[in-house]
This record gives sequence, C-alpha cells and structure tokens, in this order.
Amino acid sequence: MTGQDGLIDIRELRGNPEEYAAELDRRWGALLSYRYIGRNHSSMNIGEEDNTVTLRRDMRNATGGLLVAPISISSPEGAVGSDIETVPNPVIHSCQILDPARDVKRIEVRNAPQLHLGGRMGYSRSKIVDADNPSRVIAFTEGQGVKIGAVPDGLGKMNPEKIELEDSPDLPPLWQVFGASRRDDGRWQLPELRLELASPDAALHIGPQHVALEQAAIDFARDLVGTDALQIRSWHVMFLARGKVGPFPIDGEAVRGADNQVGVQLLMHDEGNGNRNVTSASAVFSIVG
Repeated sequence: MTGQDGLIDIRELRGNPEEYAAELDRRWGALLSYRYIGRNHSSMNIGEEDNTVTLRRDMRNATGGLLVAPISISSPEGAVGSDIETVPNPVIHSCQILDPARDVKRIEVRNAPQLHLGGRMGYSRSKIVDADNPSRVIAFTEGQGVKIGAVPDGLGKMNPEKIELEDSPDLPPLWQVFGASRRDDGRWQLPELRLELASPDAALHIGPQHVALEQAAIDFARDLVGTDALQIRSWHVMFLARGKVGPFPIDGEAVRGADNQVGVQLLMHDEGNGNRNVTSASAVFSIVG
C-alpha cells in the first residue's frame, strides 16, 4: 500500500528480495537524519567504521552547549539489529547530558555490549565522549527497541550519498532543515510524512522527532522563565505509535523546578491519522548563568 510521497511499508516487499533491496537502498539514501548529523553507521554503510560526529554551530543551543537531538540521533539505541537484519522500531530513548561540551569539536559514540536481546525486544546503551579526549564523558544514552518484521536473506551494506557541510554561522537551524515550523496556533509541528523524514516501514523517523520536540521544549521553557539561556540535562522519549500521515503537532507544558531547573512535558500527535498520540517526551533544563 502506497502512502504519502509514494512511500511504501517495506515489509510488503519481503517476498521479493530484489525489490526489497532496491527500496531499502532508496529509503536509506533519502533519509535525512544520519546523513545531515554526520554519523556513519558501519552496520549499514560501506566503508570504514567511524563512530565520531563533528560538531557544528547548528548543533548548539543559545549558550553554546550541545543540543540533545544530535546526540540522540547519533546513538538511537534499542538494539534489535540494523535494517539489513530486521525491521526495527524504537520504543524508548533517554539521554542524560553530563557536560554541555561548549569547547568540544567532535564526539564519539561508544556502544556498550548489548544489554539484552529477546525474541522481539532489545535493550542497549552508549557513552558519548569527547573524541579527542575520551576520558571526558559528555552524555549517557539508553534505549529499547522492538522487531516489527523480518527481512530477506542476503541484504548487503549500502553507500548513501554523504552531505558535506562546513561549519558556519549561516547554517540554518536544525528544526528548519528537518521541516519543523510553528503554526498559527503557536504549536510546533512536523509536516506531512515525506521521503526524507520516513523510516523504511513508512513511518516518521526518530531524527525529525527529536529535533522538533527539542525545539518545542526550548520554547515552552523560555516562555515560562523568560530566557533562552537553557541547557537540557535529561531527555526521555517514548515512541507510542508509528506516525503515518501528519502533520504532527506538538502540545506541551513547562513547569519550574528547584535549583534553577525547568521541566517540560510534550506530546506529539498524528493530525492526519485521527490525532493519534505518536510520541511523548520530557526534558529537564538547567538555567545557565
């Protein structure tokens, strides 16, 4: 069944290995998340293993600290296998930022041994470090994922076209690149599902969700406390259902905490699919300065 932007759930092609491989190559090559952030997934891509991400100004907040979305996209976790081994789907992701990394040039994702892999569910975690000083720990991530389908035997690694970006103050913000916008009613949203935002199973990918949800969280917190001098310290996301249609508006609420902290709860909906709840997230910010 073909959906938005000519998208097909790749699971429908499992009986035709050649068509499945061609569609996976098309979809992996079009997906914006990893190519734009710059993480090379050696489990999927041809070439040498490289678990580093070069940081740019568009990956930083108003204080120069790291946004959480590039970290979360770089270490999606919930290991149940790559897309050439299974059809994975995220369930839970969390990130705790220990160091805003204002002077760090590159981060490295250090994957711990898989915590647990069951018949359908997988659990894993990573440590994010300064690639040039690995004793400096930037963040922890953890995740849970589920297998939602099997793949044909013999799928090979791919060679998606890389996006080469020079760091510059002229780089657009990540939310703009990933298609997020603020509606007339004040809510942030992602647009209707399209190729560069979709996972192979024709659902909204985690990358644009992290980006849009974080921007919404920043705005809710800023509106409450009157400053954008904010640094996320804790980020927790539950993927409730596959986003199939869109647009995907975000509701939320910010509250003041103790010790200069601000908390935000968020809920993303699939407006084109009966306003179904898609993703729940929470953020804890520290006010900087």
